[in-house]
Amino acid sequence: MRNLILSAVLAGASLLGVSAVQADDIEAGKQYVELSSPVPVSVPGKIEVVELFWYGCPHCYQFEPTLNPWAEKLPEDVNFVRIPAMFGGLWNVHGQLFITLESMKVEHQVHKAVFDAIHKEGKKLATPEEMAEFLAGQGVDKDAFLKAYNSFAVKGQMEKAKKLAMAYQITGVPTLVVNGKYRFDISSSGGPEQTLKVAEHLIEKERAAK
Repeated sequence: MRNLILSAVLAGASLLGVSAVQADDIEAGKQYVELSSPVPVSVPGKIEVVELFWYGCPHCYQFEPTLNPWAEKLPEDVNFVRIPAMFGGLWNVHGQLFITLESMKVEHQVHKAVFDAIHKEGKKLATPEEMAEFLAGQGVDKDAFLKAYNSFAVKGQMEKAKKLAMAYQITGVPTLVVNGKYRFDISSSGGPEQTLKVAEHLIEKERAAK
């Protein structure tokens, strides 16, 4: 199963070879999949955009400079959510890291630094102690991190994230889901920028349906 997931991730290597998608060409079964069972959104009344990712995924890391400025400029009626994909091993460890940082309300401060540490500096961040040491250099209290990392609340959020990934029926990352109904990724969309065009198309689709 894990090999299948990693294969799906690596399939993104040919991203830029796919021709650019036009708005009027975007349709279910081509650039995105419509889920048979919609998943409830986290903030009722808002259009939700979920990114499922893994800190260890190179394509997620490469997507960050395109995704982040876009997410920051989303209108008030759109809620952007990151969910860590957890398929066992280091995926789960890094997922627990992300959820811990989110629970401490410091994720936005150190998210890029964590990605850089893994992909630029060669750190594995494979144990809570290694994470705590690294995060201390980013201004995060070491003891507070370790306490939160092993907390019941974080473990509960991990189970919730795993259930959502199953409900979205994802097979790789990065994957986006709009309003719990439409799933797509960089490969199916044709590249990072085109992925956001698909997202915008589906946001408009959901807005018009209200």
